[in-house]
Amino acid sequence: MKILVVGSGRMGAELAYRLYRQGHEVCVVDGFHESFQYLPADFQGRVYEGEVINQEVLHRAGIEHCDALAAVTNSDALNLVVATIARDHYRVPQVLARNYDPIFAELYDTFGIQFISATTWGAQRLEEMIYHGEVRSIFSAGNGEVDIYELKVPERWCARPLQELVPAELVVASLTRNGEAMIPAPDTMLETGDLLHVAATLSGLEALSARLEGKKEA
Repeated sequence: MKILVVGSGRMGAELAYRLYRQGHEVCVVDGFHESFQYLPADFQGRVYEGEVINQEVLHRAGIEHCDALAAVTNSDALNLVVATIARDHYRVPQVLARNYDPIFAELYDTFGIQFISATTWGAQRLEEMIYHGEVRSIFSAGNGEVDIYELKVPERWCARPLQELVPAELVVASLTRNGEAMIPAPDTMLETGDLLHVAATLSGLEALSARLEGKKEA
């Protein structure tokens, strides 16, 4: 894929490097030359210095041929403008943006721009780790509204059916037993060493933690 990363701060540089390591053609644009210092020394994608909302700059960076664009500067105004231009004027197939200040998160919804708020997402993950340390988040969807969690089945759950133990607020995605994954039936009997992967909102996670603590044992 040809991917344009707008903003070479810590997030933009990390994203660009990850994409480059996956074999994609990556170009990074930033208005400040010193920002490119965050790119690792072995990054061999393209870099272009210039005003990120200048269409000539975007043209030279190859926006017309991009498969995806990520606007990840530390300015919500810039991110919104660049993402909107990329989507509406250049018809870039995949446009994503970074919400820097959660106060402006609703603007991204208003403009219909897919975004992630690193501040909100990070705070949610830390909250989950504080209150729900026995469950590990392995994937986050949207802006953190729904996560996939990994749970090692506790011994007291063994030899009991799945439907008795998993709260109704959760969706069980898979069960891994002896290294082999399956989609379990509601009456699947749990065994020592089983790993469950469940999809849940924060309220679902709270229900699961309560069940693990024995507050709602069947």
